[in-house]
This record gives sequence, C-alpha cells and structure tokens, in this order.
Amino acid sequence: MFEKGLLAGKRILVTGGGSGLGAAMGRRFVELGAELIICGRRLELLEATAARMRDDFDGKVNVIRCDIRDGAAVDAMMDAVWRAAPLDVLVNNAAATFIAQTEQLSFRAADAILAPTLHGAMYCTLGAGKRWIEAGRKGVVLSILSTSTITGRAFAVPSAMAKSAILAMTRSLAVEWGPKGIRTVAIAPGAFPTPGASGQLRPEGRDEGWASRNPLGRVGEHDELASLASFLISDSAGYINGEMVVQDGGAHLRGSGAEDLLQWSDAQWEKQRTARSKS
Repeated sequence: MFEKGLLAGKRILVTGGGSGLGAAMGRRFVELGAELIICGRRLELLEATAARMRDDFDGKVNVIRCDIRDGAAVDAMMDAVWRAAPLDVLVNNAAATFIAQTEQLSFRAADAILAPTLHGAMYCTLGAGKRWIEAGRKGVVLSILSTSTITGRAFAVPSAMAKSAILAMTRSLAVEWGPKGIRTVAIAPGAFPTPGASGQLRPEGRDEGWASRNPLGRVGEHDELASLASFLISDSAGYINGEMVVQDGGAHLRGSGAEDLLQWSDAQWEKQRTARSKS
C-alpha cells in the first residue's frame, strides 16, 4: 500500500518504543525508510528491540534512556537527539493506566498515570516544538490517545482525563503551531492487545466475550495501527492537522468498554487492588 521509501529522510522519536504498540510503530517506520530513536526507562528492553529492528530491516535505530515524567530529563534527551541531527517527527506513545474504583485511588496512584501520560507527552511536545520553532523547521507530533476522549471511561478516570487533555493540546497547537509548519495529529486506538495493557485493563474475571461484540468481531492488528501512524506522519498527510483518527472497528459507537465493570463485586475489586499492589 505504501511506497518503500515513504518515510525516507525522516528522523522519528517514539516514546515508550521498546515494546507493545510503540515497538510495532517503530518497526513500520524503519521498514518505510525512517531513522528511528526509541526512548523509555528500561535500557535493556530498548536495546533488544532496536537490535531486532536492525537485523530485520538493516535500518538505523538508536536508543536513549529517559524517564519522560521528569521535564529536565526530557530536555536533556532532546538536546542529545538534536546534537546528532534535528528531529522530524515525535510520537507520544508512552502512557500508563489500570482499572480502579475512582474513589479508592490514592494521590500517588493517580499521579502514576497522569505523570507519563499527560505530563510526559506535554514535556516531549514542548521540547520538540521549541526546537523546531527556534530553527524555523517543520515537524509533526503524533499522539496515541484512546476512545475515552469521546466516551469517557469509568474505572480508568485518570487515563481518560490525561488522554482528553492531550487531545486538547493537539487541537490547540494545530492552530498555534500550524502557521510555523508544525502539524499535530492523533490516533484513538480501540483494542490492540499488548501484554502490558492487557494485564492492567483486562485481568482475570473480566468479560471474556468483549472482542466478539466489536462491530467487526475482532481486535485490531498492530500492523494496522502502525500503517495508519505511518500515513499520518508522512508528507502524504500534509493537509491533516489537529485531527484525531479513531481506529477501533466501531466499538465506541456501542459503549465505552467499561460497562462490565459496573457489575463487579467488592471482592473482585479487592482482589484487583491486591494484585496491582504486588506488581
């Protein structure tokens, strides 16, 4: 569907790029000719992921350890990235979430979600945007959000809040930075299962038939998200700005995805809290 060199000459940073959807997008970007940088907190994971991409595609993939919850660390990362060459694309992918009864959330638990999902994305966006504007360069920011920005989502309130705030940032900066040649776009994925997210969002005891009730009767494939992301950051999407593309098989038209949790007992919630505290 795409030209082999669709992303040739693009230098792309993916936060949380060591695993899951971040790694899937990164692989597709490298396959399409991009130079890739992946960041995260676990250096061994990043290096293993980068090595596989280099072996598979003979592309240029670099890693950088960074805790995006720390604004100073993000600024230092951006300095390091720019010392080699300017960035062309930032993908805000790193995030955290888990299900919980909202009234039971501690301040620390809420911050554990808001810090990487909201603050981290904002710090990275500001870091890239500032440098693009100072140099008079064009750039693209792609943020990976969720359909909770449309429906809300019970029992995942901090995540829904953070993703909705990033959507507001996407739309606001589309107007403010668009005249400077910087596009801001977003994707709201539905169910694209990964080991990390599935463990937090779909623990034992949740409804087992949820995927079959998707209008398309299935979950998403990682390559489908990666291909959409590749298009949105490419020059072929140069007139798309400030928009969020929903990619969920139509699931959000039926519900928020949290309705089964309304039937959970106190004992089920206690089991979930205990499991989360141990992890």
